[in-house]
Amino acid sequence: MKVHEPNIIFEDDKHKFIWLGLDESENEKGILTNQYLIVHEGKGYLLDPGGYFVFERVYQNVTRFMKPENIVAILYSHQDPDVIGSLNLWVDLAPNATFYVSALWERFLPHLGAELKGRIVDIPDEGMTIDFIRAIPAHFMHSPGNFHYYDTYAKIYFSGDLGAAIFKDKWYLFVEDFESHVKLMESFHRRYIASKKAIDIWLKKIEGLEINVIAPQHGAIFEGENAKKFIQWLRNLDKVGLDLME
Repeated sequence: MKVHEPNIIFEDDKHKFIWLGLDESENEKGILTNQYLIVHEGKGYLLDPGGYFVFERVYQNVTRFMKPENIVAILYSHQDPDVIGSLNLWVDLAPNATFYVSALWERFLPHLGAELKGRIVDIPDEGMTIDFIRAIPAHFMHSPGNFHYYDTYAKIYFSGDLGAAIFKDKWYLFVEDFESHVKLMESFHRRYIASKKAIDIWLKKIEGLEINVIAPQHGAIFEGENAKKFIQWLRNLDKVGLDLME
């Protein structure tokens, strides 16, 4: 596949869930990021649109599917620069978008030089619903103010940094060999998740959700049985983060 090109993960006559391509620039080495666009009945919802260096590619791919003025929501999982670094550009180029972020991080966003008065919604710790999208609390997985976004229409779960993989020799968009893929994920998850308790609390939050696809902000996408394997793998992790400190 052409890595700069978007890839439609789900599509029917009223709804699309789209992966927005990949950058291979030197600026992105070691921290390749995934951005996603949901188009529902002509309205756009952008998930973790990324940092400054990926903005041009993300913007161009978004415009293949819709006019930027039809983006109604830009949703952030947490505060890292590879998530929010392009915010000041989107403020101008998506003039009708409302920005959603954890209430814990809202006060830091003005430091990016963006005027957000009247355009930002603080997501409370317990989460909220934005049209057909549910903001699922995933605190300390890895950020202390962290949310995942569940597309209730397509049954796709955007997991932010959860599911991150550090590719070495070969990049791929979809996980095929789960056991091999674990080797690319384990070190990140053991370091960046705060504790086993954080995993257990998150697992209770997603109980009962019908999840067909897990789409992370880094790494590869889990479909079908591999999505179930990923959740079970997290359930079985014994020690992470503070559990490993002495």
